[in-house]
Amino acid sequence: QVQLVESGGGLVQAGGSLRLSCAASGRPGVMGWFRRPPGKGREFAAAISWSGSTTDYADSVKGRFTISRDNAKNTVYLEMNSLKPEDTAVYYCAADSKRSYSGRQSSRYSYWGQGTQVTVSS
Repeated sequence: QVQLVESGGGLVQAGGSLRLSCAASGRPGVMGWFRRPPGKGREFAAAISWSGSTTDYADSVKGRFTISRDNAKNTVYLEMNSLKPEDTAVYYCAADSKRSYSGRQSSRYSYWGQGTQVTVSS
């Protein structure tokens, strides 16, 4: 069983930066970040394999967001730069026991955090 706790959300002006963290209990494999914009469904943002050798980004965040992990701390990070108002969403950390990355579908993840709000003002 893996429990996930996100932190680091908040209010930031457009063009600013935020760093999200997700601390995991247990030994998570693949980890990812999803987000749910206001009035919309949950969407994939970024993911990273257990070794960190494979990363994947949604086109909407590629070049602005960076996912990384520290396995010694069982923590995954999402560095978000050049934030835009359309990045406003509840951000969720997700994890699975598999170590190899196999795709963006939310159904591939067994464990989810409670979410952290990110609001980008224009």
